Amino acid sequence: MSAPAPRPLLFLDVDGTLIPFGTSTAAPPGMSHDSTGAAALPADAHPLLHRVDPEHGRRLRALPCDLVWATTWMNDANDMLAPLLGLPPLPVVDWPDSDEVGILHWKTRGLVEWAQGSPFVWVDDEISYTDQEWVSTHHQAPALLHRVDQRRGLTERDFTVIEGWLMQAR
Repeated sequence: MSAPAPRPLLFLDVDGTLIPFGTSTAAPPGMSHDSTGAAALPADAHPLLHRVDPEHGRRLRALPCDLVWATTWMNDANDMLAPLLGLPPLPVVDWPDSDEVGILHWKTRGLVEWAQGSPFVWVDDEISYTDQEWVSTHHQAPALLHRVDQRRGLTERDFTVIEGWLMQAR
């Protein structure tokens, strides 16, 4: 009997993905509210955290995949964002120091290496056609590189695309 296929990974960016750049929420900077209406962020919190939709945590937890932070926030994502989203501490992609400049996104090679042949979704606001082509050539398992509009961050439409792909990947 063969081993079950590995669960897909979901590499999750923060800036432009969970923290949209083009919108502001009703909560003032440093003040967000949980489902009970109580303030969820201290006044000295990161100035953009009020833009994070705490509901995204529930949606992300419900996805049939393993979540991984793929962000320059590194472990700060676990310290600041995971509690706000109701997520447990997640693995964090450790980015190698690199001066590499080119049309391929600097995260692309590292994510393919980190995935180690597992199917994955990469959710980011900086993905390009070049990244998609490179991954399709260098990664043998299925992969969805899903670009999010940085002005809006993750939307219902994005979740629908990701959920649909994950269901097909199973």
